[in-house]
Order: sequence, then C-alpha cells, then structure tokens
Amino acid sequence: MNEILRGNWKGTRPYAFALGLLRNAGLRPTRQRLALAKLLFENGDRHVTAEDLHSEARGVGISVSLATVYNTLHQFTQTGLLREVVVESGRAYFDTNTTQHSHFFYEKSGRLLDVPAEAIKISQFPSAPDGAEIAGIDVIVRIDA
Repeated sequence: MNEILRGNWKGTRPYAFALGLLRNAGLRPTRQRLALAKLLFENGDRHVTAEDLHSEARGVGISVSLATVYNTLHQFTQTGLLREVVVESGRAYFDTNTTQHSHFFYEKSGRLLDVPAEAIKISQFPSAPDGAEIAGIDVIVRIDA
C-alpha cells in the first residue's frame, strides 16, 4: 500500500487522491474519511496521535469528534493505509509510512522519528510459541532528551 502513497500525491487534486486511497482500501469514502485522509497523506510521511489529528482537523474547520478520529485511524490501520506504533500503554501514534522500519521516541517531548530500516540489523529472534506466528517486530529506541 505504501507504494500507492509515496510520490503519487503531487499533481493530483488532494480530494481525488484521498478518494482513490479509500476506494483502493475498500473503505466507503465518507466526507469525514476523505477530509482526514487528505490531512494525513497530503504532506508525506508523518506520525500523528488521534488527538493531534483531531486538533489539526478542527483547526482547518473540519467538524469531527475525537471518537470518529479514533475510529477512522483504526479503520485506516486495519486496511493497511496506516501503521500503529504503540510507544507506551495508552499512547499510540499512527504512521503513514507502513514499510518495515524502527523509531526513535523522545520521552520528554513525545516526538517520534523514523529510523531507516537498514540502520538496525536483527540477526536472530526467537521462534514463535507453538500454534502462533510472528506478525512483526517493532523496535522503538527511547531517547532521554
């Protein structure tokens, strides 16, 4: 899905691009989903919390509840448009870059930055317990700054 997002926004009307994203993901393009998709994807890769996106939406005149923002972010995650990054219990970011990569998390400011995939090498990890499969590995490097 990330191939669709990268580099294809330029030269396309923002709402037309958002409409295509939602349709390709199998989501009904409601007014609120379109508006939130436009905000999320029009300026490249980014990390947002639900609260950040809600505030941003309200700031540009989009009337949407925080619950709708949460629901939409989770729907986008389930369909592969976003990747959820849980940094601590009750605190999650949503990443528009869905490729496999790690993150720096600045504990004092709450800032989240991408670590290039090639910067971290994992040579071995444990086998999954019987009857289970490893779905992925998330590496969050915590920064005390």
